[in-house]
Amino acid sequence: MTVHFIGAGPGAADLITLRGARLLGACPVCLYAGSIVPPDLLAHCPPGARLVDTAPLSLDEIEAAFVAAHDAGQDVARLHSGDLSLYSAVAEQLRRLRRRGIPYTLTPGVPAFAAAAAVLGRELTVPGLAQTVVLTRLPGRASAMPEREALEAYAATGATLAIHLAAALLEAAVARLLPHYGADCPAALVVRATWADERVIRATLGGLLAAAEGVERTALLLVGPALAAEEFAESALYSPDYQRRFRARR
Repeated sequence: MTVHFIGAGPGAADLITLRGARLLGACPVCLYAGSIVPPDLLAHCPPGARLVDTAPLSLDEIEAAFVAAHDAGQDVARLHSGDLSLYSAVAEQLRRLRRRGIPYTLTPGVPAFAAAAAVLGRELTVPGLAQTVVLTRLPGRASAMPEREALEAYAATGATLAIHLAAALLEAAVARLLPHYGADCPAALVVRATWADERVIRATLGGLLAAAEGVERTALLLVGPALAAEEFAESALYSPDYQRRFRARR
């Protein structure tokens, strides 16, 4: 058997990858994080599949579910929200599977920051303004932040920031960002991007707290001049004078 870790995407059931949907449809067991994975995604599972909501489970209990499926020779779809590469707690599960010799695969998903950018209708990297996107988060109960990864250090670069799990600590985030970006810097808080109850709050950094009053649920904070850029130089990529291998010009 194999445990297939699958990035479920940001929320909408049709934003899972074709490979992810195919694997979901082939596995007789599905472990999913019910608190952050929409139930519509489970429609991809085969009829009669055993569905296990891991939201109330400990890591030991999740490992036990893997072992039970392994002993029964049943493939497992392990469904995580967003993409597996960040804030997914996949690393600790993989370590336990390696210790037990249980095979696994990883299928990426649409990350939350990409979904939020699409919802906003914006590119996060704009010529002359921002060519770097920093994916980070604020310290929480589940995991502390290393001291060297201070929010201020990233803000000092002027890059576009995508700050995950920001709703509960929004006031602290804004206070730490204001000295670097200024009160007029464009910002947006995207709550549950692509879910049916999605909410988008656009504001300046200085006005964000008032605009986002009452937001307590899963949200991603985007900050940076690229979010409202209109006057900027076009890149050379599609310039008629730009020579490249796939555009031979005389």
